[in-house]
Amino acid sequence: MTKDDVMVFSDDDSLTGNQPFEFSGDNVLQKKEIPWKLLIVDDDEEIHALTKMVLADYSFENRPLLMFSVYSGKEAIEFLAREKAISIVLLDVVMETDDAGLKCARDIREELNNHTVRIILRTGQPGQAPEQEVIVNYDINDYKAKTELTSQKLFTVVTASLRSYRQIKTIDQNRRALENIITASHSLFELRSFSLFATGILQQLTSILRLDESSLYANSSSLSALRDIGQYEYNILAATGDFAGKENCSVDQVVPKDIRTRLLEAASKHESIFTDTTYTGYFETRKGERHLLYLQWQRTLTEVDRDLISIFATNVAIAFENISLNNEVIKTQKEVILTLSEVVEGRSKETANHIRRVAAVACMIAKKIGLSDHEVEMVRLATPMHDIGKVGTPDSILKKPGKLTAEEYEIIKKHAELGYNIFRNSASEMMISAAIIAHQHHEKWNGKGYPKGLKGEEIHIYGRITALADVVDALTSKRCYKERWDMDKVIRLLKEERGEHFDPRVVDIFLDSLDEYNEILRQYPS
Repeated sequence: MTKDDVMVFSDDDSLTGNQPFEFSGDNVLQKKEIPWKLLIVDDDEEIHALTKMVLADYSFENRPLLMFSVYSGKEAIEFLAREKAISIVLLDVVMETDDAGLKCARDIREELNNHTVRIILRTGQPGQAPEQEVIVNYDINDYKAKTELTSQKLFTVVTASLRSYRQIKTIDQNRRALENIITASHSLFELRSFSLFATGILQQLTSILRLDESSLYANSSSLSALRDIGQYEYNILAATGDFAGKENCSVDQVVPKDIRTRLLEAASKHESIFTDTTYTGYFETRKGERHLLYLQWQRTLTEVDRDLISIFATNVAIAFENISLNNEVIKTQKEVILTLSEVVEGRSKETANHIRRVAAVACMIAKKIGLSDHEVEMVRLATPMHDIGKVGTPDSILKKPGKLTAEEYEIIKKHAELGYNIFRNSASEMMISAAIIAHQHHEKWNGKGYPKGLKGEEIHIYGRITALADVVDALTSKRCYKERWDMDKVIRLLKEERGEHFDPRVVDIFLDSLDEYNEILRQYPS
């Protein structure tokens, strides 16, 4: 970690450790100043030497200046393509060509797409490129003749450019943080939402307080296994800056002992603790999840800063509790759906595991056909309700051991429309998916299915996938009206019905996945 360090902790036994960070010294974290980086681009070696001499002792916001040298526009572009953290470019206009600097300035913005670095054009031949034309046509901070860049003016223009660079970086941090939060809001019911939301909040906090970009958020559940000394197991949930990539690490692995002591003190006292250079925030959700926020800095915080940190800690607890509650709602919905589906299918004793097998096969095909993770999840949740409309089918027909009459077959066909009508008015994506599957899982690729006679890709992919999964399971399972088919006979039928009853791609994927299908059968025997 560097100048101002931020870490956030809480405990969750579902997270696992990774590799520890490297720390040095006896302090909490060994500090060093991060220099501002300046690139000098000029074909005159004396200009490089003079610039470095004048700015040798320069410091802005207690951070020194680290200077690099290249001698042409081409070298500058190659250097900036490798080095992303340059704050300022002092750029000569006339180098390998009369307009090399102007072309370089344009390439920095357009070719490298770098709109953050501040560009100061310098020229020994002011008439070569008129100032007004250059200022209008190029995205630069300043344009100076070398003769007018005295020590004081160079100090002034560098300072002004660094302020501008810092503000642009802050805006960019805010933008990226908000993007993370927006992304999290769209995937709130996915497990990664916790990490995305925490990362976005951390970036926002460090940006507002002008702390270092490095930060961590970790969380803990009250269900975590307690260690022998009675402490919770804390694990990192989100990380940025120097800690990026350390998510899911155990606090014991990545945090020095003195920081752990502070964290445990706050946890044992159930209170937040401020010192001159650190803040250890403790907050707990109503479900018993414990969260610890750790911040470390060098500059003096104002009372407003301290209040903001405290409010942040409280709001994060509320946000995480809301996400957790939403996940509980989704979990409950899943259980209700599965139970309701089992009740409907359970009217026939032989179909106890039917819905689980159909869902598992449908998910297997959905993944391999290229649906997104979110769509696969919708298939997994909604497929068990494919026959929900049979709730309106009389037992005399549903459990009839022999062949159905034409009239009875027309009655049982109505379950597709009934299932659709049960879910059609719901605003829930899960229920809308269930409506599609219930309605279309008896449609056929050749247009000869029911209830609408849809053909080919007019049938939703959810319906095409479920159609095969449902038929395969019905054929390979014993029913009151039929014996179980052997797999060779099922495979022959699928090949015959490829492009007729079933989507050819769906058939091919299933036939290429027979080993996985056999594993599903072992997991959910009929």
